Amino acid sequence: MRIAVIGAGGVGGVFGGLLAQAGNDVSFVARGEHLAAIRAGGLRVHGPWGTFAVHPRAAAAPADLAADAPFDVVLVAVKAGQVREVAPGLRPLVAVGTTVVPLQNGVEAASTLAEALGVGPVAGGLCHVIAWREGPGEVRTTGTPLQITVGELSGGGSARLERFAGAVRASGAGAVVADDVLAATWEKFLFIDPLSSVGAATRAPLGVMRAEPRIRALLVAAAEEVAAVARARGVRLPSDAVARTMARYDELPATTTASMQRDVAAGRPSELHEQTGTVVRLGEEAGVPAPLHRLLLTVLSPQEAEARGRSASA
Repeated sequence: MRIAVIGAGGVGGVFGGLLAQAGNDVSFVARGEHLAAIRAGGLRVHGPWGTFAVHPRAAAAPADLAADAPFDVVLVAVKAGQVREVAPGLRPLVAVGTTVVPLQNGVEAASTLAEALGVGPVAGGLCHVIAWREGPGEVRTTGTPLQITVGELSGGGSARLERFAGAVRASGAGAVVADDVLAATWEKFLFIDPLSSVGAATRAPLGVMRAEPRIRALLVAAAEEVAAVARARGVRLPSDAVARTMARYDELPATTTASMQRDVAAGRPSELHEQTGTVVRLGEEAGVPAPLHRLLLTVLSPQEAEARGRSASA
């Protein structure tokens, strides 16, 4: 398959690298020293299997890949807060038959892409992976979990998504074509948001948070708020979604942290407004209070504003 990966950080770098290693024609959009390193020496992907390197085409902006269009799949792997900014620039990459798949942590990326590109090419998508950019030209994953889930926004699967899922499986990662990708997206959000929001406030890894009763109670409360907002918006979450989330937390390595938590700790712009803030905003729209998320948003917003100010002036 011909695949464009928009954003070559942990998520895009790992899945794009695996797809390239499996023989697909993969191009990346990256920036700065990461882009320069990929151009000079390829992308190195570290995981439990060891390390491999791929040598894809890498560009600074989607428009720079227009000459290579059309693509079978465009994987959008930028941070959730960047989707609205990059979406219009994807138009030169999209033609009849192109599928655009978002891989963000939030629940609004697909609708944002559809506003810019039309509903036709956009599918629902999400991923489960613990991955990060380790340095210029290098990404790393723990290898567990390692899965992409896709589904048509109108419901169910399709031939185009089955083909993409097959390519993902052939690369060594898992792939699921969901009957209800909206529910799957919210269930992923139910997993990542408490880990991100509570983790960003406590600055503690998951092993500490789940073992300390008071912090564990915050994780449960945050998950229950997300579930309440989802159900008020008509999302068909499983009845045991919160219990399943806590069980997954108990299975993960004690050192686990979320990317938003790591960004906050490092003073970088984060997905605070796209995760914590989204629960507050969508809860207000649905008439569902989310007091814990509102408190966490209030506590974390000053540092976020400072980080985004530094980023804008850099």
